[in-house]
Amino acid sequence: MTIKFTIEAKDTGSDARTGEIATGRGFFRTPAFMPVGTAATVKGVWPDQLREMGYGCILGNTYHLYLRPGHERVRRLGGLHRFMGWDRLILTDSGGFQVFSMSGLRKITDEAASFRSHVDGSAHVLTPELAVEIQETLGSDLRMALDECVAYPAERSEAEDAVRRTTLWAGRSVAARRMPEGGMLGIVQGGMYPDLRRRSVEEICALPFDGFAIGGVSVGEGKDLQRETVDRTAPMLPASRPRYLMGVGTPGDLLFAVSRGVDLFDCVLPTRNARNGMMFTSAGQLTVKQARYKDDPLPPDERCGCPTCRTFSRAYLRHLFMQGEMMASMAMTVHNLYFYAKLMEGAREAISRGNFADFVKESHDSGIDRDRNPKEVESL
Repeated sequence: MTIKFTIEAKDTGSDARTGEIATGRGFFRTPAFMPVGTAATVKGVWPDQLREMGYGCILGNTYHLYLRPGHERVRRLGGLHRFMGWDRLILTDSGGFQVFSMSGLRKITDEAASFRSHVDGSAHVLTPELAVEIQETLGSDLRMALDECVAYPAERSEAEDAVRRTTLWAGRSVAARRMPEGGMLGIVQGGMYPDLRRRSVEEICALPFDGFAIGGVSVGEGKDLQRETVDRTAPMLPASRPRYLMGVGTPGDLLFAVSRGVDLFDCVLPTRNARNGMMFTSAGQLTVKQARYKDDPLPPDERCGCPTCRTFSRAYLRHLFMQGEMMASMAMTVHNLYFYAKLMEGAREAISRGNFADFVKESHDSGIDRDRNPKEVESL
């Protein structure tokens, strides 16, 4: 293994655990949320702000950086860390999900994923070997093997073929590694079919990966089925390696998955929702464009200590948003990412104390998912 994962504490009433992921560049504690910086930037925030919030790892994307500005250009400019001014860890997604999302622009075979760029229509071929080469050229610390994701609903034959191909590509990804620094994670697929999920776990975990990810969720299946899939899959992954749930989700989603032993998360929700005027708060989701906030002098979250809540009122943020001012997106992004960082920090502290269940109950009693179906928190 080229990364070190240490489990520091385990919760007494669930599968939740705290740990540390370390590479030659540095380390960060888990469970952890990784802000999404698809195109070498987390939209709306400076790297220093992310460091101040306590983030130790952020996510970049192979597909987007390959197309623009190009991985070789990034290498010539000193690598991805120097290019974007981030000195902590970076995980790069393989680009498989982005190829999956371009259903009308791609063709997938056992050899490769062929696609046309969403930027200029140019033709490209992404093999498992190229995905590894791009990530190593970028210089990321944690890299993902190329996989095939299927949408929901998917015919069993389609999901089964994706499992077979994901295993094939995973083996080729391992063989393509050239850099000893950093680590590589394999991805489990299988759609919503329990037996295919188990098969994928067995096949992917038989390969010498440094960690394992649950892929192919949050693809239209709905909350109950998503959590059922996570509940079944996470315990099957090796306890000695980091477990990563890709592309999920709300604060409630994160706490649910942590209770099942998941260590890593990424999702565009905190940044994308901020740009659309929605903030996650300790009392539930707050949408500033609503007219009821136009004279509201309160901060977005009275229990939050982020720069946005210390400085601005709901009325002011609504004014900025309605005027289309970029400060609105920036301020709300800072708040949402701060909220997610503190949520994970609170989870780690609660696990270390052995009272994670109390932390989950207090979080949901305060209303962190209030604008969603309240009944969904009962399974936590």
